[in-house]
Amino acid sequence: MKSLAIVVRQDGYDNLLTPLAFGYLQGAEGTQVDMLFVNWAVKALTEEGAKGQVIQGEHADQDAWVRTQVEKAGLPADIYDLIQALKSTGNVNFYACSLAANIFGVNENNLIPEASGIVGASWFLNEKAAKADHCQYF
Repeated sequence: MKSLAIVVRQDGYDNLLTPLAFGYLQGAEGTQVDMLFVNWAVKALTEEGAKGQVIQGEHADQDAWVRTQVEKAGLPADIYDLIQALKSTGNVNFYACSLAANIFGVNENNLIPEASGIVGASWFLNEKAAKADHCQYF
């Protein structure tokens, strides 16, 4: 696979972990990965939002255990550190959806430097998702 587009729509540590892990594994293998963060997930593209992610719901009491298991598996346990690891592959781009950014208070001033910018969902779908070899939605 040469290119992968991923749309991430949910926040929460465990909800972000899977698309980020997929992105990391593919990026590390040389696949061009473009990720669009929509809805609540857009907050993960701010330093405060990335560092504040916790497991929610029925597994919330297992947050520390999951982070330990993630480290044992060889990935950074912190979401922001994981984003930095993805970016360091040289193959992963992070985009904030402009509508979600407007709704959830993400802007150029608080966007993490690893992000490639704030873009319209239609642009991402036309320029990245439609042209990708594979597309995933989380």
